[in-house]
Parts: sequence; structure tokens; C-alpha cells
Amino acid sequence: MPKSWSSPWFWRSETLAGRSIRAALTPAAFLYQIGYKTRIALTKPAHASIPVICIGNATLGGTGKTPFALLVAQLLKQEGVTPAFLTRGYGGAEQGPVLVDPDRHDADDVGDEALLLSKEAMTIVSRDRPAGAALAARKGAEAVIMDDGFQNPSLYKDLSVLLIGAENETPGTALFPAGPFREPLAEAKARAQVTVAMGPEKNGADFCAWLEPVAPAPERVIAFAGIGRPEKFFTTLETAGYDLAQRIGFPDHHRFTPAERRFLTREAKREKARLICTEKDAVKLPAEFREDLLILPVRMRVDDTPGLKRRLMSVIKGRRGERAK
Repeated sequence: MPKSWSSPWFWRSETLAGRSIRAALTPAAFLYQIGYKTRIALTKPAHASIPVICIGNATLGGTGKTPFALLVAQLLKQEGVTPAFLTRGYGGAEQGPVLVDPDRHDADDVGDEALLLSKEAMTIVSRDRPAGAALAARKGAEAVIMDDGFQNPSLYKDLSVLLIGAENETPGTALFPAGPFREPLAEAKARAQVTVAMGPEKNGADFCAWLEPVAPAPERVIAFAGIGRPEKFFTTLETAGYDLAQRIGFPDHHRFTPAERRFLTREAKREKARLICTEKDAVKLPAEFREDLLILPVRMRVDDTPGLKRRLMSVIKGRRGERAK
């Protein structure tokens, strides 16, 4: 498994070369979809003993799944429900099922997202999703929140939440490997019980949601990020009033090498600026490097928080009612 991932240039390129490569990969995309649909047809999902809420998307790359999963956990805890996150631990060596311990595990063990999630609630890393959900239940969780796994048919989802980025609505966007889509967007929408537009406009979705910085302290910074869409982080900083001396993007889930850390430190001194990154990036950096590092905390906001909470709790109460019969 790769330690970092970056989308191919031709996915979004409208040059002749980009269109030609996508066209050449169309047969492979067709075969990929056949394999995916065959897997769904032949797999009987396992039912967990507690409700499963899945946060997913239709594309490869970041659309805010982890921040939205954190929001869901916060809303459940407000209602007295004990949640557990379930993730496959992308970039980590652990196969699981294993309960994440930030004092014992690092990003090489369980991946960066699992470490970030574990700050909010119990987090299970497991490539085998049903086994992970079973471990969460044994550990006292009352609901499972899957960070990703929308296309994984092995575990039954009581509620599937589909996040849709504005760029996902672009007509003609190709299926993997010719493009970023894991499945056609229309099919993903049809399987989801809740759709969320990531941006200020609903565009027909049930909710819209966006990220905003928590207590920003604007100053001159060099921004770097190894996330799905670094440009979104840079835009958030600019909106919050930061003066960006440089914007340095790395592939998603990137592991920062000693040479890269030295480069960033040199650039900060040269520009007379502070280094700033995301919380997801910070968990992958050594403690000594984080000493003078700004970390921008962000939170997910939704246009109708009470409405989202009602949708979540209807699933929890429904399962409780089934067990009471």
C-alpha cells in the first residue's frame, strides 16, 4: 500500500493529451465497475449488534469525510450515545481489528486519520469491517461511525451519508482509473439515505456543510498540507485572514521526510514566516518539529444541525426499538 497518494494530472485536464489518456483508460474503467458490482452482488453484508453510520463519497481523494465523522460523533455524544470510529487505517501497517492507542501507535501503525479520530472518541482500525464493528461493540460503543467504506459491502450500514464536493458535479467526470469516481455519482446518491453538499449551496442535497477555522490568529505563514485537496486548506487560511508567503502541497497521506522538514524550516526562516499545517498533517510530524508549528484546528459546520441530529438519532432509536422487541 502506498504511503501517500496524489491524483493523476489527466483526471481534470481538458488538454488533448488528458482527454486521450482518459479515453484509452475507459475499457479499464468498465472492467473496474464490473468487478465492483460483482463484489456487491456476491457479498452478503454482516449486521453489527449496534447501529452503523457510514460517512463516504463517490470519489477518490478528500471531501471532508474525517471532519464530518468528527461532527457526527460530537452530535451523538450530545445525546448521550457512546460512538466508536471504524476506519481501515489507510497508510498504516496494522490490519486489525485493533483499538487505537495514541500513546502506543503512530501514523505508520494506524494511519493519520485514525490518530486524529482517536482524539475525539474510541477508534478501531480494521481492514475487516465486521470484525472491527464487533470489537467496538465489545468495548462498549453504542454506535459505529465508519470514516469511509461507502463502497465496501461487507458491513451493513444503518445510515449511509454521502458527501458531495462541488467539483463532483462536473459533467462527464470519468470513472476510475480514467477519472476520480469510484462509481457513478447517480448510483451513489441512490444508495445514500442522506446527501451532504460540501459548500454553501445545497444543490438538491439534504444538507450543506463546510469547514471553518477555530479561533484563527492571522499572521504571515508558509502553509503546507498533505491532504486530498491542499488548495482547500490554503483557501481556508486566506479566508481567515492569514498572509500566505508560500503554499506547498504534498500528496494525500504524505509522510514528511527529514529532508522535507529541513526544507520547510529553511523556507520559514527565509520568508520570516511561521509554518502552518492541518491537524491531520500534524499527527505525522515528530514532536520536536511541532514545537514552533502552527496547527489550524477546523470544525465542520452544517446548515441544519438539529435536522442532522434528528436523522442520526432516528437510526439509533430505531435499533434500540428493534432490540426491545
